[in-house]
Amino acid sequence: MKLNGIINRIFFSVSVVTAAFPMLTGCGSHKWRSAEGAVWATSYHITYRGPKELHDSIIEVMKTVEMSLSPFNEASAISRLNRGETDSVDAMFMRVFTVSQRVCRASGGLYDPTVAPLVNLWGFGYKKTGVEPDSSAVDSCRQLVDIASCRIEGSRLVRGKEGMEFDFSSITKGMGCDMVGEMLVRNGVTDYLVEIGGEMALRGRNPHGEDWHVMIDAPTDSPSESAGRMALIGITDCGVATSGNYRNYKLTPSGRVWHSISPVTGRPAITTVLSATVIAPSAMEADALATACMVMAPKAALAMIEGMEGAEALLVEDNGKGGYRFLSSRGFPGIMK
Repeated sequence: MKLNGIINRIFFSVSVVTAAFPMLTGCGSHKWRSAEGAVWATSYHITYRGPKELHDSIIEVMKTVEMSLSPFNEASAISRLNRGETDSVDAMFMRVFTVSQRVCRASGGLYDPTVAPLVNLWGFGYKKTGVEPDSSAVDSCRQLVDIASCRIEGSRLVRGKEGMEFDFSSITKGMGCDMVGEMLVRNGVTDYLVEIGGEMALRGRNPHGEDWHVMIDAPTDSPSESAGRMALIGITDCGVATSGNYRNYKLTPSGRVWHSISPVTGRPAITTVLSATVIAPSAMEADALATACMVMAPKAALAMIEGMEGAEALLVEDNGKGGYRFLSSRGFPGIMK
């Protein structure tokens, strides 16, 4: 099945460590199983212990998420909403909308999925301009950014201003992980790790009966260059996401600009944060918070994280000397050897 993509915004990878253990059979009818493939212009890898093979159901969940929330699929519900063909929203839109408004408030407005027109204007979204925008175009689009002014009445979206558009790409992969995990649980799965494009939802234990071992790779300048392990942590019953700017940029007449657009300035964010890895109660919360960290100063980002229940973060900051240093919230898991 070919699925149109939700843009892959993960440039510092997070991966589960599976090489250390074999795929064990498990007890009774509950067996360890795996599923992998390509979706949303990225890849997915899923490991789970349950009574039956569920790969077809996994693909169906992903397709349902795409048809609701992918602005890159012209037939999706959000594309029709953005074109003004409807003001009706489904349960998935309501779910990401609610979390997005909460993260918007926590970040002081620096996380806002109605930044879509600005992301498109700078050439990083689902519409390409191919030119560096001038100040008047930026200022015009900024007037359409304000998710706090929007609300849902029943199943109808009420925009703060006519012409506002939504792009939940910064949260949708995380929600896709959560929804696949929820489907697995409904089908009797007791332990799982769902990874889509670097975002993860985890539950229970790995095949050795331990917390899931998650590796955070070091930043690297080239997609073909081996990054190497930056950190290894053990976590479970949570979501985890990493966001970064290092590789996703454009060369403009004014120089290199990165894909994280500030809703406040309307321009690519200027920050010393190279990447942010966030752990949260759900993968979609982790996804949104990691994106928010990329447009914030490091201290402000950590203050936001520590104000969110169940959230922790590890930031990688440019040290100004060609290298980087780590900053973490107080409760971030200890690094494993």
